[in-house]
Order: sequence, then C-alpha cells, then structure tokens
Amino acid sequence: MDKIDRKILDHIQQNGRDSYAKIGESVGLSVSAINDRIKRLVATGAIRHWSAVVDPAIAGRTLLAYVSVQLERPEHDKGFVAAVAGLGAVQECHHVTGDWSYLLKIRVADTAALERLIVDWIKTLPGVVRTQTVIALSSTKETHVLQCSA
Repeated sequence: MDKIDRKILDHIQQNGRDSYAKIGESVGLSVSAINDRIKRLVATGAIRHWSAVVDPAIAGRTLLAYVSVQLERPEHDKGFVAAVAGLGAVQECHHVTGDWSYLLKIRVADTAALERLIVDWIKTLPGVVRTQTVIALSSTKETHVLQCSA
C-alpha cells in the first residue's frame, strides 16, 4: 500500500459515496486508476466492508454501555465469542489484558434493555464469572474513521 492508497482510504472513509471522478480529483488520479486501486484494496482486505453510519438516536439505541466480562477459563473463549457475535446490540467485542477477558461495546434502547441483555444472555453464557458495566452519559467523540495517511 502506497501513499496514494492511504489517501484514497482517508477520502472514502469520510465521503464513501463520492464518485470515482471526485476521489481521483482529490488524489490526482484518473477514474480508471481509482477503480483499479479500490478493487485491489477490497481484494487485499484493506477495505473490509462498505456501510452507512446510522445515528443511534434515530435507531432507538440511545444507551451506550461498555461491559467488561471475565471468563472462568480460556476454553470458554470460542463459545463466548460465537455467542456475542450473534447479539445485534453488541457493536464491538475486544479480547483484553488485565483482570477482564473481554470488553463489549453495547447499544440498546434503555437500562431495562441493557439489564435484559446482561442478565438473560451474557451472564448465562458458559464460563462467564462476572461482569462490570459502565454507562456512557454522553459522547464527545465517536468515530470509525482510521487515519491512514500521515
């Protein structure tokens, strides 16, 4: 991946619906060159997915919580990861260092929905020993954009 590929990645993360002509204009390449590069970026896995960023409030998911989960033994990791992958409210699942096994980013409608998810699903998974939940009161910055060019 070269500097131009990185500029293309920066551009499409901010303006993913721009035409190839507009992207090419911003990095100094023709439409066909942009087309080739984007195809290659997709083929190599540099671009993993195309999507829209939805406002959580519009979607009725106004509560943001981070749930730390401790598993009893590493043998439970695979089952835990598979189970949370199927939970739509879990936006992110990170294997972490320290006292906890996993950190989950969760978006739900309200505290009742969060309680149901933790009590009825997460805490019932094999190997879950304990959880700790932190609710975000507000968010001053939240992004999926990864700066690629320096």
